[in-house]
Amino acid sequence: MRKGIILTTAILASIAAGFVTPAKAIDTTTDFTLTAAGGLGISAPASADLGSAATNAGTLSGALGAVEVTDDRGLLAGAWTATAAASDFTTGTATADETIAASNVSYWSGAATGTSGVAVFVPGQLTVLNAVAIDVAKTAFSATGTVGNNSATWNPTIVVTIPSDAVVGDYTGTVTHSVA
Repeated sequence: MRKGIILTTAILASIAAGFVTPAKAIDTTTDFTLTAAGGLGISAPASADLGSAATNAGTLSGALGAVEVTDDRGLLAGAWTATAAASDFTTGTATADETIAASNVSYWSGAATGTSGVAVFVPGQLTVLNAVAIDVAKTAFSATGTVGNNSATWNPTIVVTIPSDAVVGDYTGTVTHSVA
């Protein structure tokens, strides 16, 4: 009986050793590639109505609507800057008295209304006190230190200073947003 116990113990020890320490092992180096989900994009309303004001009101202001930058480049330590610029606003036949120059159009981004991802998001103009004329492109919003995909949304306010020689009419112009 003693030989049977020793033999059984030896067999069990041998089997256990086989599971703990394989006779041979090999590693397989495995890799994969992540590609960008997309690029850097911006969206804004196709049109906006700032309301109305009397010719002697001094200023007219209103929200433009949600502007969003979507960064699907998947970068490590990336950045982007969105800008805004306005055209002249005109009515009628766009004579001098029927034109409000772009230099009379100001912009303030306000704080982000929504963000996603990892980044330091910075409004171009946090309050109306920081509003800037957008007769040339000015920073509307930016992000630094981006990691992976991210996005930011804001609802900018447009402020039009009404010149004393402005005439009655429905004025139309363009606010252009871009991102790089």
